[in-house]
Amino acid sequence: MSLKQTGPALTTFHRNCKMEAVFCLIFVSVWRVVTGQIHYSIPEETEKGYLVGNVARDLKMEIKELSHHGVHIFSSGRTQYFVLNYKNGHLYTTERIDREEICGWMEKCFLDFEIIIGDSMKVYGVRVEITDINDNAPRFHSEKMELKISELTPPGSLFPLYEAQDPDLENNSLQGYGLSSNTYFSLNMQTTVDGRQYAELLLEKPMDHEEEADFNLVLTAYDGGNPVRTGTVQIQVIVLDANDNPPVFSQHLYEVSVREDVSIGTMVVTLKATDLDEGINKEVKYSFIKITTKASQIFHLDSNTGEITLAGNLDYEDCTQYEMEAQVHDGGELFDKSKVVIFVTDVNDNAPEVIITSVINMVPENSPPGTAIALLNVQDQDSAPNAEVVCSVPSNLPFQLTKSYGSYYSLVINRALDREKVTAYNITITATDHGTPSLSTSIIIPLQILDTNDNPPLFPQPSYISYLMENNQRGASVFSLKASDPDWAENSRITYSIVKNQVDNFLLPSFLSINSESGIIYALSSIDYEEFREINFLVKAQDGGSPPLSSNVSVTLFILDENDNSPQILYPSTPNDGSTGLELAPHSSEPGYLVMKVVAVDADSAQNGWLSYQLLKATEPGLFSIGLHTGEIRTARFFLDKDALKQSLVVLVKDNGQPCLSASVTVMVVLANSISESLSDISSISAPADPQLNLTFYLVVAVAFVSCLFFVFLLALLALRLHRWRSSQLCDSGSVNFSGVPVSQFVGISGVQAFLHSYCHDFSLTADSRKSNFDFPKGTSSDTLPIQQTCEIRDPFLSAEDTESFNGDSASNQVSYLCQF
Repeated sequence: MSLKQTGPALTTFHRNCKMEAVFCLIFVSVWRVVTGQIHYSIPEETEKGYLVGNVARDLKMEIKELSHHGVHIFSSGRTQYFVLNYKNGHLYTTERIDREEICGWMEKCFLDFEIIIGDSMKVYGVRVEITDINDNAPRFHSEKMELKISELTPPGSLFPLYEAQDPDLENNSLQGYGLSSNTYFSLNMQTTVDGRQYAELLLEKPMDHEEEADFNLVLTAYDGGNPVRTGTVQIQVIVLDANDNPPVFSQHLYEVSVREDVSIGTMVVTLKATDLDEGINKEVKYSFIKITTKASQIFHLDSNTGEITLAGNLDYEDCTQYEMEAQVHDGGELFDKSKVVIFVTDVNDNAPEVIITSVINMVPENSPPGTAIALLNVQDQDSAPNAEVVCSVPSNLPFQLTKSYGSYYSLVINRALDREKVTAYNITITATDHGTPSLSTSIIIPLQILDTNDNPPLFPQPSYISYLMENNQRGASVFSLKASDPDWAENSRITYSIVKNQVDNFLLPSFLSINSESGIIYALSSIDYEEFREINFLVKAQDGGSPPLSSNVSVTLFILDENDNSPQILYPSTPNDGSTGLELAPHSSEPGYLVMKVVAVDADSAQNGWLSYQLLKATEPGLFSIGLHTGEIRTARFFLDKDALKQSLVVLVKDNGQPCLSASVTVMVVLANSISESLSDISSISAPADPQLNLTFYLVVAVAFVSCLFFVFLLALLALRLHRWRSSQLCDSGSVNFSGVPVSQFVGISGVQAFLHSYCHDFSLTADSRKSNFDFPKGTSSDTLPIQQTCEIRDPFLSAEDTESFNGDSASNQVSYLCQF
């Protein structure tokens, strides 16, 4: 079947195809622009794994740095079309890309995504242009079309035809129509305001119903691709008998706006047409003669009422307007047409979406202002002003949002952080659009603040004062220090040390030591108040950070005195030869005369060093008095002739400690007017014996003598008791046999063991006999007595009276004696 071309000639069409063939080759072009965006271009319908470009080269990064820097791709769409190979730095497609599916009728089709460098929070925009190829043929929404025309229709009349759709662009899109050869009709090409071509059927000559009641035509649509793609529709022309009046639309353009949130079944617009005929020719029917596939799924036209209702959901973000062409025809198949344009108005039905593309959940507290915490992508699918979004963070937090690139925001630190005040943050980021009512979305980013050693240890007080009693025990706890460090972990571990190592030319470590962990100060030795009244030193507290921080505190340790020193008498001093110094007092001295002053000192302090004086003993009591606190010895009355010329005074000096300590001194006072007189008087007077001293001596001797007598008595009593016990043991039997008695039973009794080994005599006396039997053992060194030998010995020592004394006893009484050496 031949085609009849109208509009652009076929020759021009083929020439254009040859010129455009160069652009149909698969090339990828890439260039960089000043804005920091990378551009690539690839043709549509490429297979999965198609090479888009070399990202590593375009970012001027080494291949090994891609993974180290956390480079990754972020796309806001539902489908990820590209993937980055970290081994070679190339960008590849992940699936087949259809330009018409993604961009529809848009002249330029771009896929935008971002390449994010995680460690530096930098964003590089990438735009990939999808170029068109001739992968779609022109297509009619129906394969058949029925056209009823009255036989009275005059030549030159135009009849609308179905319009073909080709989603390709430019030369690859619809270029024209062709009509199969026939005798009645030709194509009349028309161009819309926006440059789109459509075809109408032009009646060339009158038709006769009786000659040809119907016939078929083929309408062909073709594009400008290489090769050329075409689409056809079968047109059945039915020749009708006369119908005088065609139906007429009330308006040739219907424009209506519909909110995108209207429900299914809502009436959008009502088409209205009138026909002046009567009967069956007055009945009209409505239909769409030009509508896209997508629009046909959303809108429904009632053929009887002309009402267009909503059959599917509207989405402003998907399509903002729909254009359709409607036709009305009567019972006689006369018709009229009208254009319908439905505008979809946006409503704020999409809340902003906040996507975290990169985030750091832990930062050190010394991070400077401007440090990036997170990179956010904020999107709103609505249109302006509903799509205008404002992002914010609470003003009381040390963070702010800054615009980074496009719809990207960087969450950065805007003032100094302090972990000791706040250890962690839950950062709430709120995105709010400008719709009415406004919609908002909030996300929370947790952030932990890592500690740095920025705080030295601190003592609660600038200085410390402590007290220690002298003569302390070694190892005694003196004082405890405690410093605090608000840092964490190792940065807060405190060690203590004494940094001043010398005091009064003495090494301090020989007196004091500090526990490095607890801060307790111990005394290593006993401290004498008389040597050190106070000890000043510094204690250093140092943390375990790197570098470590430290602080010092001054400690003053006051040594408290205790009464450990007796008073020392400086005057009168005792001569080296043991003699006693003399003091003169004139005979004519009046009461209150100062004889001398006893001078004493005490190394202790305070009340332990307060001295008091008193006369412990005097030759003439009441003759002299002494000042309680001055030590001045004065006469208490006038001297009498009976007073001894030489007076002995014992002065006691004691302190006020608890318990008190004392010292005494003997002072000799001579009653004389001059030294020469005193010497002569002293030489003529012998020193009187001290009766009190003699009495003491006698008492000591008497006590010693009585003690000795008592001790001798105890020894005698003990010997007697021991002798009786031994005698009772030997008298238990007539003769004593020590056979079998171990030697150890006699150990401890002097001479007994040796005696048993050498001598033992058994002496027996019988009544009415003056004979005695002695058994002498043989000399042996065994532990048992040998068989005894009996010998009769006449006792020359027993008299008749002695013998008679035994008569009263039993005849068999035997007395055994142990013979001593």
